[in-house]
Amino acid sequence: MSTDSEMEKPVGGEAASPAPKVPPPPNGGLHAWIQVLGAHFLFFNSWGIVNSFGLFQTYYETTLLKSRTSSEISWIGTFQAFLLVASGLAAGPIFDRGHFRALVIVGTFLSVFGMMMTSLATEYWQLFLAQGLCVGLGTGCLFLPSVAIVATYFTTKRALAIGIVAAGGSIGSVIYPIVFYQLQPRLGFPWATRILAFIILGTLSVSILVLRTRVPPAGKSRAIFDLAAFRSATFDLYSLGLFLSFVGLYVPIFYIILWAEKHVHVDAGLSFYLLALLNGSSTFGRIIPGLLADRFGPFELTIVCTVLAAVFAYVAIVIDTLGGLVVFAILYGFVSGAVVSLPSAVIATLVPDMSLVGTWMGMSFCFAGTGILVGNPIAGTIIDVEGDRFAGGFIFSGSLVMAAGALSIAARYLHLSEKRRAR
Repeated sequence: MSTDSEMEKPVGGEAASPAPKVPPPPNGGLHAWIQVLGAHFLFFNSWGIVNSFGLFQTYYETTLLKSRTSSEISWIGTFQAFLLVASGLAAGPIFDRGHFRALVIVGTFLSVFGMMMTSLATEYWQLFLAQGLCVGLGTGCLFLPSVAIVATYFTTKRALAIGIVAAGGSIGSVIYPIVFYQLQPRLGFPWATRILAFIILGTLSVSILVLRTRVPPAGKSRAIFDLAAFRSATFDLYSLGLFLSFVGLYVPIFYIILWAEKHVHVDAGLSFYLLALLNGSSTFGRIIPGLLADRFGPFELTIVCTVLAAVFAYVAIVIDTLGGLVVFAILYGFVSGAVVSLPSAVIATLVPDMSLVGTWMGMSFCFAGTGILVGNPIAGTIIDVEGDRFAGGFIFSGSLVMAAGALSIAARYLHLSEKRRAR
């Protein structure tokens, strides 16, 4: 395994002339932490939007799209989440070529425009195009730069910095649902959604102003895929594990409001706050494991949190009280936040050249995005909301996430073997 200083050097044979000398990552300082702030707002408006879909799922099922099934409605949110992650496949090489500012500007426009169009939508296909497609593409342009740019500013504090960035997704997924929930009864769905769009525009303007790249762009154009990544068994196993974990991870998040109302008979005004509590808890799940990962390793923390997320999904089967729901929301929010935030730090330790970090992240995140795409629609066919049958969906979630934990353990073992052989 290459050292961090070696990772800053270009891969031999990629460029005819030597690349500019890059100073070592600062691992702190005002400029580096300002990048964390700017990237924090990118996460705030990418995962913050996607993690808020549980509220929209409930609103659509009970009001706007009552004639549609849970599975059909969930396709809007899962397609949005799929594009958020899978867009990294194209965004990665664009970032590596030095066009991160164009990505952020395009992402800002698409996210704001998509939410504005959502505010005007009344039909399923309109919501799918506006919220699923347009907002999904916009958030996809924001997500990868948010983690890739920070990874180049830190080595010893990388997991912590990425954790703080990723906490933006949790904070956004608390603020956006609360704003919508409070304003929708007073102003109606259109204006409540437009106000969300204005918040997106304001916060992303900060990111556009402050973010700066540190590593010079690649010396020549690269393909979307770096096929060398697939020659690493560690990368392959870990990416497959990401796919499986994201198939199951979002099932409890998307269905916690409906589960609380139908199974535990929680009042609608209170059940909403369970989603906010889950997302708020994931803020700590993105920062604290990131802090621990800088000491014990991101791989190790990923394995622990993935296995715990599977266990909590199984435990959900027997929960039938409000107190149990509250505890579940706190614990599941914490570990799911870590599962979402730590992969960026793991991939940054696997890539042999930091000028390829965007490409490798994009490739691996494509696996995760595909998992999100198929997971909730499958769970939607298993879960019967009106019949109060949620257990099958939670078993499906726990089983897939547990399998992901097993693959992460295997990937960690291979990674250690590769490092021993390199010595």
